[in-house]
Amino acid sequence: MRKVWDHTIDLKEEFIPRKGKVYPLSREEREEIREFITEQIRKWYIRLSKLLQTVSVFFVEKKDGKKMV
Repeated sequence: MRKVWDHTIDLKEEFIPRKGKVYPLSREEREEIREFITEQIRKWYIRLSKLLQTVSVFFVEKKDGKKMV
Protein backbone atom coordinates (compact mmCIF):
# COMPACT_ATOMS: atom_id res chain seq x y z
CA MET A 1 0.00 0.00 0.00
CA ARG A 2 1.66 3.21 -1.19
CA LYS A 3 1.07 6.57 0.45
CA VAL A 4 1.55 10.05 -1.03
CA TRP A 5 4.37 10.71 1.43
CA ASP A 6 6.30 7.52 0.59
CA HIS A 7 9.72 8.20 -0.81
CA THR A 8 13.01 6.50 -1.49
CA ILE A 9 16.19 7.39 0.33
CA ASP A 10 19.02 7.18 -2.17
CA LEU A 11 22.38 6.48 -0.56
CA LYS A 12 25.70 7.75 -1.82
CA GLU A 13 27.96 5.07 -3.29
CA GLU A 14 30.60 5.75 -0.64
CA PHE A 15 28.12 5.11 2.20
CA ILE A 16 29.34 2.49 4.67
CA PRO A 17 26.85 1.20 7.28
CA ARG A 18 28.05 1.70 10.84
CA LYS A 19 28.00 -1.07 13.35
CA GLY A 20 26.52 -0.15 16.70
CA LYS A 21 26.84 -1.80 20.05
CA VAL A 22 24.69 -4.83 20.73
CA TYR A 23 23.18 -4.91 24.20
CA PRO A 24 21.76 -8.09 25.70
CA LEU A 25 18.01 -8.03 26.23
CA SER A 26 15.85 -10.05 28.54
CA ARG A 27 13.31 -12.45 27.06
CA GLU A 28 10.52 -9.99 27.95
CA GLU A 29 12.31 -7.10 26.22
CA ARG A 30 12.90 -9.15 23.06
CA GLU A 31 9.22 -10.16 23.03
CA GLU A 32 8.11 -6.53 23.53
CA ILE A 33 10.28 -5.39 20.59
CA ARG A 34 9.02 -8.25 18.40
CA GLU A 35 5.38 -7.38 19.15
CA PHE A 36 6.01 -3.66 18.56
CA ILE A 37 7.69 -4.20 15.19
CA THR A 38 5.07 -6.75 14.08
CA GLU A 39 2.27 -4.30 14.92
CA GLN A 40 3.98 -1.37 13.17
CA ILE A 41 4.52 -3.45 10.02
CA ARG A 42 0.90 -4.64 10.13
CA LYS A 43 -0.29 -1.01 10.27
CA TRP A 44 2.11 -0.03 7.44
CA TYR A 45 3.79 2.54 9.72
CA ILE A 46 7.11 0.89 8.93
CA ARG A 47 8.31 -1.48 6.25
CA LEU A 48 11.14 -3.95 6.04
CA SER A 49 14.34 -2.45 4.73
CA LYS A 50 17.10 -3.78 2.50
CA LEU A 51 19.64 -1.56 4.27
CA LEU A 52 22.14 -3.28 6.52
CA GLN A 53 22.10 -0.38 9.00
CA THR A 54 20.51 -0.99 12.40
CA VAL A 55 18.55 1.32 14.65
CA SER A 56 18.62 1.80 18.39
CA VAL A 57 15.62 0.86 20.50
CA PHE A 58 14.92 2.16 23.96
CA PHE A 59 12.35 1.34 26.61
CA VAL A 60 10.28 3.74 28.71
CA GLU A 61 8.94 2.47 32.00
CA LYS A 62 5.22 3.11 32.41
CA LYS A 63 3.52 4.01 35.71
CA ASP A 64 2.36 0.40 36.15
CA GLY A 65 6.00 -0.77 35.98
CA LYS A 66 5.76 -2.29 32.51
CA LYS A 67 8.28 -1.27 29.87
CA MET A 68 7.23 0.13 26.53
CA VAL A 69 9.24 0.41 23.29
